[in-house]
Amino acid sequence: MNASLYQSRRNALAARMGPNGIAIVPTAPEQQRNRDSDFQFRPDSYFYYLCGFVEPKAWLVISGDGKTTLFCQPKDLEREIWDGIRVGPEAAPGALGVDAAFSVTELDAKLPALLDGRDAVWFPFATHKGLEARVDSWLAALRARVRYGTLCPEQQRDLCGPLDEMRLIKDASEIATMRRAGHISAGAHIRAMQLSASMLRAGQEVREYHLDAELLHEFRRHGSQYPAYGSIVAAGANACVLHYRADAGLVRDGELVLIDAGCELDGYASDITRTFPANGVFSGPQRVLYELVLASQEAAIAVTKAGARFTDPHEATVKVLAQGMLDLGLLDKNKVGTLDDVIEKRAYFQFYMHRTGHWLGMDVHDCGAYTEPSELGVRHERKDALTGETIINRPARILRSGMVLTIEPGIYVRPAAGVPEEFHNIGIRIEDDAVVTDTGCELISRGVPVAVDAIEALMRA
Repeated sequence: MNASLYQSRRNALAARMGPNGIAIVPTAPEQQRNRDSDFQFRPDSYFYYLCGFVEPKAWLVISGDGKTTLFCQPKDLEREIWDGIRVGPEAAPGALGVDAAFSVTELDAKLPALLDGRDAVWFPFATHKGLEARVDSWLAALRARVRYGTLCPEQQRDLCGPLDEMRLIKDASEIATMRRAGHISAGAHIRAMQLSASMLRAGQEVREYHLDAELLHEFRRHGSQYPAYGSIVAAGANACVLHYRADAGLVRDGELVLIDAGCELDGYASDITRTFPANGVFSGPQRVLYELVLASQEAAIAVTKAGARFTDPHEATVKVLAQGMLDLGLLDKNKVGTLDDVIEKRAYFQFYMHRTGHWLGMDVHDCGAYTEPSELGVRHERKDALTGETIINRPARILRSGMVLTIEPGIYVRPAAGVPEEFHNIGIRIEDDAVVTDTGCELISRGVPVAVDAIEALMRA
């Protein structure tokens, strides 16, 4: 553990709060899976970002002068036999670089004194059930002693704001971890692609769970702790379901498979989608649609750089996809009009109904505002062409070097009147992870190919 890295983050947060602020950050609660079995524990992302501590039942208190107090589980030899070795309060300062540590059983007794004299108490709003009530109880205990000279914080502030801004710009260590996660995930996609083709060539039955197993094997084989999210392994028409989960669907010769999967490594997510022919060879209609989606992704990549807006990649994608829909007859130009008409009326929404990306980091849909903080006062209203609702538009976020986002266009063709039959039930998405730089972006997930010829060559191997 790099304790100095976490200390620098806590110091930066303290500077944002001011010298008289104090922050309270709990880790995530343990979650019961069934009866006496819990889900595998994962610490809260804010908490982990600030101290790197992975044990449950822990709290972090950071004062405006940068002093940090950790509350954690005490040493308990009997429980450690069952649940694993605990760091404990005595060893925590040396192991984690915090200034003081106490047993979590002392939290309620010590918090009022730590809050005394502060002008604002910061904690993440609406993220931990019951946290607001817990803070209220500590403030009530402090107010009960005002006749003895205690001073109660007058403000309660949302810690998500400053932490989101900090986490939005990744430092060198975060980007290095995300590169490794992208490399592992790319290898897992390659493994699944090659298994699909080899099993079909051997005349074996292939199910979605066979490919899912390859992903999990490759993630863990290289040290990833777990998948960053529930893997999507969608064969054939299942690929037209955006959040389909890996199940028992049959992987058929001649159909496409869409895999949206990424590992989590040391608290950081990767997020990759590839679509490939189950047997390793694209059919004519599959190739045409695939190359359209790939062209739209390349257009989005070309505009992703520092100084651009977050919405620029989406707009570049939509322009390419919408023109392709007109050219291929997915949209009837006699009914929907010109390219500008398609974009204005969102006629493309029938086949492309999601945004082109999202922030990526500790969470797969990472924190951070999508509107530009320096332009919050600018807004205009428009009527949505599809729903008729009034939408408030604010200027999109200006991209800065060190931000990480996904670029993931797609096309999903469900059977419908007027839609050419050769495209029915084809779902395609291509997704890569991009680190914004001053001159463009670095794709950290291209260890698995995207070009048609490269995919076919890979699957022949």
